[in-house]
Amino acid sequence: MGLFVLLRCKNSKAKTMIDRVKILDTKILSDNWYILKKITYEYYKKDGTRLEQSREAYDRGNGATILLYNTEFNNVILTRQFRLPTFINGNASGMMIEACAGLLDEDNAEDCIRRETEEETGYKISEVKKIYEAYMSPGSVTEILHFFIAAYQKEMKVSEGGGLASEEENIEVLEVHMDDALKMISTGEIKDAKTIMLIQYLRLHKIL
Repeated sequence: MGLFVLLRCKNSKAKTMIDRVKILDTKILSDNWYILKKITYEYYKKDGTRLEQSREAYDRGNGATILLYNTEFNNVILTRQFRLPTFINGNASGMMIEACAGLLDEDNAEDCIRRETEEETGYKISEVKKIYEAYMSPGSVTEILHFFIAAYQKEMKVSEGGGLASEEENIEVLEVHMDDALKMISTGEIKDAKTIMLIQYLRLHKIL
């Protein structure tokens, strides 16, 4: 039986561009790492025309990301690691500077980001603030990302961080002045979307 999803606009007077979406068929193309599906579905345009399309969707679960900041020294904590997709798309070194992040797995978003923060950066934090959620690549990836910020102090450092060896993580921890982080966005040294969003959030809200 197909899955029906009704799209409703908050403004009842406005018409949606599509309506009566129905999943007709789902095929798993790969589940080697995460799950890649080919999905065939139908929907109706607002003029009543029926359309049928097939698209691929990559399901890696949902995730969380966080930017640690220190108001005394105006610093933020970032990470640097190798990212294969960027390497094959022109990033000569494949290294990316990013905010700490991880998949939720079976955890809720807050528990996940506390765990990932300690594993990746070595900082043990308790107070976190969720600022929003966002789909990062809605055209092809199902993931929704939960965004957090948290203040940190030197005494919260409990380990070197670097990620889990069991997950083959090799993460460098960076402490960067906020002004330098903003310059790194301008120069292209920081190209990761979630990281840019978090850094700009701190500046827009005058946190740093």
